[in-house]
Amino acid sequence: MNGPAESPDDAYDGHGSRSGGSPWIPGPREAADDWERLPAVVSLPSADPEPVAAVPPAPVVPSPAPTHAVLKSLLGAWALAACSPEETQAVEDHLTECAPCADEALRLRDAVGLLRPEESLDLKPLLRSRVLEDCLGKRPARIPVPVWATPYDTETARLDALLRDFGDAEWHTPVRLKWFEDEGGRSRRTTVAGVIGHLLTVDGLIASALGLDDPIGPDAPPGPTGRTEHFWSSSPHPVTRQVREPWREQGHTLVRTVSFAGQGVAELAVGYGDFALPLGDAFVERAFECWVHAGDIAEAVDYPYAPPSGPHLHRMIDLAARLLPGALAGRRRSGLAAPPRHLVAAGAPGRTLHLEIEGAGGGGWDIALDSPAAATSAEHRVAEIALDGVEFCQLVAGHISPEDAAAGQHGDREAIRDVLYATATLSRL
Repeated sequence: MNGPAESPDDAYDGHGSRSGGSPWIPGPREAADDWERLPAVVSLPSADPEPVAAVPPAPVVPSPAPTHAVLKSLLGAWALAACSPEETQAVEDHLTECAPCADEALRLRDAVGLLRPEESLDLKPLLRSRVLEDCLGKRPARIPVPVWATPYDTETARLDALLRDFGDAEWHTPVRLKWFEDEGGRSRRTTVAGVIGHLLTVDGLIASALGLDDPIGPDAPPGPTGRTEHFWSSSPHPVTRQVREPWREQGHTLVRTVSFAGQGVAELAVGYGDFALPLGDAFVERAFECWVHAGDIAEAVDYPYAPPSGPHLHRMIDLAARLLPGALAGRRRSGLAAPPRHLVAAGAPGRTLHLEIEGAGGGGWDIALDSPAAATSAEHRVAEIALDGVEFCQLVAGHISPEDAAAGQHGDREAIRDVLYATATLSRL
């Protein structure tokens, strides 16, 4: 049955409940920020019954333009890139109108460049080695790369990184290869693609020694120069960027092959036409030439290129120092160097020149002067030469002449001259 109706006032007891019933919950209210529902004119409780209109915002007064004196005082901060975006815009707008300030800004920007020279975008030469060393320290490689092959592995990777972003125009950029021959500098003009083809063909000497496919066929000439000339003359003209892939693949194959072959393979002879090198030394020699020609390419395209890391540079310098007595003997047979002062029996000590290489990869080497088979000793030292490591390598590559080598010299002048010229004759195309 239905009882008598209760009025709302009787039902609510003032404590959120109905008398004798369940709690009463008021209905939802409209949001206070629902501006669409607010009237245009808001009535405020006051003694004045008239409505109060909304007050419009105050107008924004633009700040005055900076004066010439203020903008001139900001030029130093602008050159250091220390201005705010608004200040930078104001200064640069002013420089288009004020010639004295524009000249001053250029001088300040040049001065900042001297204080903070631009850095190369290339990765640091040691970064790759450090990353690999850290990774291998945590998880050693199951088949490690031989230590004598790591310079070649690194230098081919660095050159490939330089080539990666080259467009067609860069691949046809002229490059001049330099070497020392017949007591003077020689050069040959080619392109970036031609340089990579040269590296591909000469690296093929190692491939042939390991029983791998020769990149230019079994009937190729034996020496580096003949092989290169054969490749350039038989390839489509001009050589294109397509040469990069076989060169890189061959490099990977060489490193992979010697890694699986074991340590004994380092003594395998690699023929260079009129001479031969053990495989371990041949890999270091190929790393050296890869770095030198990478520098030739970088110079042609106006890009910075750093020298190898210290340990790798040391291996390259050590190989050149060990080849110097033989090169000196060859010049002596050709009448280009002074004859030995006296005959020295094999293994007996003879005259010695001490070669001191400074900087990264440096060290000291005693060079036998009278015979490649002669022993060296400090007691028979007749001269000393001191050279920076990178400059010594540039001399070995034939990129600087013996007369231009900035060498510290002491002792027998004739012996010093013969060794510097013998160093330059280690170069070739």
